[in-house]
Amino acid sequence: QVQLSESGGGSVQTGGSMSLYCTYSGDTTRRHYMAWFRQAPGKDREGVASYDVDGDTIYSPSVEGRFTISKIDAINSLILRMSSLRPEDTAVYYCAASYYRNPRSMLHESFYDYWGQGTHVTVSS
Repeated sequence: QVQLSESGGGSVQTGGSMSLYCTYSGDTTRRHYMAWFRQAPGKDREGVASYDVDGDTIYSPSVEGRFTISKIDAINSLILRMSSLRPEDTAVYYCAASYYRNPRSMLHESFYDYWGQGTHVTVSS
């Protein structure tokens, strides 16, 4: 089991920057995948960025070039650095994790077994 807890959300104006943090705990010694997802009201959950067991990353085309996912094991943290924010980035952002398996669909929610509670991000014009 992996426990996840997001923080760092808030309000920012268009063009601004913000970093989100996911602290993980539990059985984290096993190789695992992690990712950030987001969900706007009335919309499906969208994969934002993933970080695989080898440290390779995948980004949604909607955020590539603006967002960066990173992982700092020393402090058990997954970080999503966001820049050039747009109103369409407004959503609840979730941290997700799963243990190693045959990799596929890294940005689809069905791949992940463990989820945080989410942190709100609001980008205003």
